[in-house]
Formats: sequence, structure tokens, C-alpha cells
Amino acid sequence: MEPLEDLGAVINSGLSADVTLLISAVDPDKRRSFYKTLAKVAEIEVFDEPDMSRSGWEENVAEIVRSEAEKRAMRFEEEALELFVLSTGGDSRAIGNELDKLALYGSGEAITSDQVHELVPVSRVSVIFELGNALGQHDVTRALRLVRDLLDQGETAIGILLATLLPTIRNLLLAKDLMERYRLPRPHAPFAFVSTVNRLPESATEHLPRKKDGTINSYALGLGAMNAHRFETGQLVDAMQACLDANLQLVTTQLDHQLVLTEVVIKLLRE
Repeated sequence: MEPLEDLGAVINSGLSADVTLLISAVDPDKRRSFYKTLAKVAEIEVFDEPDMSRSGWEENVAEIVRSEAEKRAMRFEEEALELFVLSTGGDSRAIGNELDKLALYGSGEAITSDQVHELVPVSRVSVIFELGNALGQHDVTRALRLVRDLLDQGETAIGILLATLLPTIRNLLLAKDLMERYRLPRPHAPFAFVSTVNRLPESATEHLPRKKDGTINSYALGLGAMNAHRFETGQLVDAMQACLDANLQLVTTQLDHQLVLTEVVIKLLRE
């Protein structure tokens, strides 16, 4: 590391006014004196990829997509933006490439979900998102087809249950409870629910699921709020119990996995 420390000393001593020094590094060690020197005398910009392992990453990526779309004089319908975010998975190169493709074939109007479906390749994440959407929109046929598609792609039944079915039902129930208890309006988009929830007293939100940084996962809750009007509270409670029963069946019995998941979907979406 000595050469870096020597370079740091040179930079710290000052460069000529006609010299511009650009340094690019992957995963720099912020504990090193060289980085600390740069932080004092230079302008540092960090371009981290979104952490896909942390809940709420969709909100950060959506802002990136919005910014990149504006540079191309493009805009998205809200559902199309959500689908695009999950289809590209936060990959900056994929985001740029797919935006260029949509710009080429677009008509100048707001990008729609149909256009994203038609032009942007489907990813595993987007299929999971579509399943959550189908459940929220009370589309039993599409939900069952997507469950089958995920199983055919090699997803485990317990993974589908715990990563998609259960969180979707839980967010529907939590959102419906908040909306009924505090007379909250149905949002037109997930992000619109954020400010509404933030205005509630702390006692009203202390039970809500949190991200690793301690903030509410308002994006997922907002999706639930958009669709909660389609369900009765008792119906959602029964569906939560169905998830528990399905979990036990998947780990303790030899029942057909697709059948177990189908029962959860049917109990949630029954008329």
C-alpha cells in the first residue's frame, strides 16, 4: 500500500491548477489513509449497485430508472415502472439498454405495462412480482399459472410461499387494517402511500415490517394498499392461516407442492 500512501501525500500537497486528476476504483477501502486524504481534498462520487438483498431496494432503483428515463425524454406509467424495475433487477447496464430499446419503439407517450411485457425480457424477479400483482388484483387464473411457471422454472414451493404468497397477503392485511382504522385513502401508486403512513403516529406503525435500516418497507405496503379494497379482512386472516397450514404441509407431508400452493391461492381469491 506504500505507493498509494505516497500518492496521497502528493495529492495532499496540492496539484497544479491546470491538472485534473481522475481516480476510479472498484470497492475502495474507506479505512485507508489514502481514501481519507481524498475525502478531504477531492470530490468523491460513489456509484454503488443497489443491494438486492435488502427489502425496499425497488424504491432506490425506481428513482434511478426515473432519472435515466428523463434524460431520454421518457416517462412511465406507475405499474409499468414497477414491472421495468423488477425485470431489469437493478442492473445499470440492463436499465440503460432496455430504456434505449423502449425509446426506439415508443410513441412518445408514457410507457405502458404492455410495452414493458412485450420488449423487456422476463426475469425470475419479475415473474415473482407478477404473481404478487395477480394475487392483489384478484386474478385467480393468472396467479395459478404463475405459480406453475415458477415451479417449472425450479423455484421451490416453500420459497414461493415465503417469498411471495405470504408477504403479499400480509401486506394486504396490514394495509387494509391501517386504511380502515385511520380512514386512509386508497393510493394511486405505491410511493404515494409513503407520505400518508409517515404522518401516522408512531404507535400506529410500530408493528409494521421494517427494512434493515429501521424504516418501514412502504413500497410493499403501498402495493397492498392499492389492492386492499378487493378483500375482506376475514378473508385475509383466513389466507394467513392457509399459509401457516401450507408451510406445515410442505415440510411434514408428501402432498403435491402445486396442490398445496393452489389451495392457498384459492382460499385468498375465493368469491
